[in-house]
Amino acid sequence: MVTMNNAEKILARVDNLPLYLHAYAYHLNMRLERILPNDLLDIAHENQLRGVKIHVLDGERYSLENMNDSELSAFGDKARQLNLDVHIETSASDKKAIDQVAAIALKTGASSVRFYPRYEGNLQEVMSIIAKDIAYIRDTYQNSGLTFTLEQHEDLKSHELASLIKQSEMESLSLLFDFANMINANEHPLDALDTMAPHITQVHIKDALIVNEEGGLGHKACISGQGDMPFKALLTKLICLGDEKPQVMAYGLEEEVDYYAPAFRFENEGDNPWIPWRQMSETPLPEANALEERLIKEKEDAINQIKFVRSVLQQIKKEAIDILNT
Repeated sequence: MVTMNNAEKILARVDNLPLYLHAYAYHLNMRLERILPNDLLDIAHENQLRGVKIHVLDGERYSLENMNDSELSAFGDKARQLNLDVHIETSASDKKAIDQVAAIALKTGASSVRFYPRYEGNLQEVMSIIAKDIAYIRDTYQNSGLTFTLEQHEDLKSHELASLIKQSEMESLSLLFDFANMINANEHPLDALDTMAPHITQVHIKDALIVNEEGGLGHKACISGQGDMPFKALLTKLICLGDEKPQVMAYGLEEEVDYYAPAFRFENEGDNPWIPWRQMSETPLPEANALEERLIKEKEDAINQIKFVRSVLQQIKKEAIDILNT
């Protein structure tokens, strides 16, 4: 909540919050190649956003992964012409995936890379493998000029992620906080934020309904403002991270309506639970007769999320003004 102690910090930051368009807000349209990477730059520019967050696979045949060097360079040139920052994302942490995403980031002039691990095994074994992946990133890319973020992505708990960052000894590595992904690790948003707070520099904003499952929790993403995520409280806390200057450098607008993720961590699971294999995140396509309407709605939802987040920020700003004027 807004208090006398944080009100001035909020007023100094809230109007210049670095909001980024996230490609997943157009996931279905990009799967069907209706919206392509260059289109995202136009949408971000039209909506006065700071930049874009885009996965190497977004856009299928026309994705960054499938671009040649001149096409990647042209994408980066367009972003710079529009004064947009670019963040590149991948859904793995192994050497092959990291080398690919880093190469794309460097060729496009992107500033940051997001990754998350997907390994199967007992927790302690999985944590050891991830630590080795991070060591490779540190030894290979710590002087590349890129920053790296590890996203909390449904299977690891907040303290486990924080320990990986602390052990990494990599200054350019931090955490990306997703509004809902801690649910599947049997955690709740504000508790997870408090645990991860010292290490968070980037955010994915979305809303979700919490689904009670046997001994655990799943989440179903939904229209922002219609779910169970404490939207205003999360944004307030995130804005206030960092004493002298803002700690969070990028807020990705990641509307994910109808995306579902099951429980991965459970009550009474012990200290070395089994972490199951999982596929990359994907929202199912609707039936053919509902497809066109759904694609139109996805585009509307994405723009509406931008408006909703800005309206919440103005509510937070008003509370700060009211507190300072009392």
